[in-house]
Amino acid sequence: MEIKKYTQQEVNSTLWRACDTFRGKIDSSIYKDYVLVMLFIKYVSDIYKEHKEVLMEKYDNDVEMVQRQMRYERFVLDEISTFDYIYSKRNQPEIGEIINKSLAHVEEENKTKLRGVFKNIDFNSESVLGNTKERNSMLKNLLEDFKNLDLRPSRLIEEDVIGNAYEYMIANFASDAGKKGGEFFTPSEVSELLSRLVKPEENDRIYDPTCGSGSLLIKAFNKIPSGKAQIYGQERNGQTHSLARMNMFLHNIDDAKIAWGDTLSNPLHLENDKLMKFQVVVANPPFSLDKWAMGFAGEGSDKAFKMEESLDPYKRFGFGVPPISKGDYAFVLHMIHSLAEGGRMATVLPHGVLFRGASEGKIRQKLIEMNLLDAVIGLPANLFFGTGIPACVLVFKQNRSRDDVIFIDASKEGFYEKGKNQNKLREEDIQRIVDAYDNYETVDKFAYVATKEEIKENDYNLNIPRYVDTFEEEEMVDMEAVAENIAKIKSELAEVEEQMEKYLKELGL
Repeated sequence: MEIKKYTQQEVNSTLWRACDTFRGKIDSSIYKDYVLVMLFIKYVSDIYKEHKEVLMEKYDNDVEMVQRQMRYERFVLDEISTFDYIYSKRNQPEIGEIINKSLAHVEEENKTKLRGVFKNIDFNSESVLGNTKERNSMLKNLLEDFKNLDLRPSRLIEEDVIGNAYEYMIANFASDAGKKGGEFFTPSEVSELLSRLVKPEENDRIYDPTCGSGSLLIKAFNKIPSGKAQIYGQERNGQTHSLARMNMFLHNIDDAKIAWGDTLSNPLHLENDKLMKFQVVVANPPFSLDKWAMGFAGEGSDKAFKMEESLDPYKRFGFGVPPISKGDYAFVLHMIHSLAEGGRMATVLPHGVLFRGASEGKIRQKLIEMNLLDAVIGLPANLFFGTGIPACVLVFKQNRSRDDVIFIDASKEGFYEKGKNQNKLREEDIQRIVDAYDNYETVDKFAYVATKEEIKENDYNLNIPRYVDTFEEEEMVDMEAVAENIAKIKSELAEVEEQMEKYLKELGL
């Protein structure tokens, strides 16, 4: 009998249908964590089950031998850690607690990889999932939805179906969650653009200081066919941090180092008590984060707190301290100080960073004087979840071999696909930007290479229209043709009026 294999679309559709269990009862920004954790457990359980079946056959059902071999599996599970065990208890009144214990057991059995990955989720939470009756009903439905999804590797059409399905779910949740969605997901095509701009190489350390669910890191990592690179990320939101870790495992990246904490006040990737250095940095930090420096205030501080350069033990704010109400340049300076010699960095930012004055203007000037800025790229509006404001990408490099800066305006109509709620960069749009950046030449109405002197003359204002002239001259009006057209219309109108008069006479009116 031919074995049924599941396509990407079938897996995606089944997963999205599973969300019906929660829709209308719980906000999607909350129930996404339950669905994605269940996907992870089902996946590792199904892999474990299939490998066990293979070994049982190989060792002629020698249980002891198989158990010994299974200790070397990528993830180690025992009976009460599997999805099948949880499913068998779906009618138990304490099913929420049973799932929690199973997750704790999975963590305990896989301490080095999974420690703390489920710490932010509670399947027995009355405040989130409702009273016992409602909660048990929802969890039973969820388990039944997943029961029919066979995620054994031999049942999937392609190797990366699960990783893609996880990204599909996160993207859908981000879209569904509106503004909150932008906090944990960067649209796939924007991640693709950034990863092509920074050109990751073998043995690079790749870093995202505000990694969200980790999609940007995975895109950059996948640019290295051999997979010989080390991923580092940090995320402030606990739930999103767990999502990122599971995302890495589902993409077969088991050694990613994803830390949990505030990157600005508590950077966790350090070497010899200094910021660790990375060859590649990619990021989509929160736009214009208010109160970004409160982590430096310490306990007992009040509203009068004022961020000062001396409060940062890692000396990141020597170029200036960004305004407390806009954290964009705080993240930029953190990333600049995390770049290794020859390192490349690309980050998404709001347009305000290009022209705002005061301390941000001084920081911008310093970044240009120190010859760190390599490119300014204007993106179309409405690319991101939850915000319609136009964004840009700034590319920085350590040890640049040139001192001019390329400006690329990819925001015009025709350079993206218009969507009902959200616009999208197509493959040709991404490649057009990357080609312009790689060629580093002026392209009429699209790209302009500005000298440092020109930028200085513009008072270090980087607003793209100052450099890329996208003005389209209006077509000359042919007055003779217009006059001829008017005469023709008048003539036709006279004919109609004459005809009308005839009809009226015939009717005796």
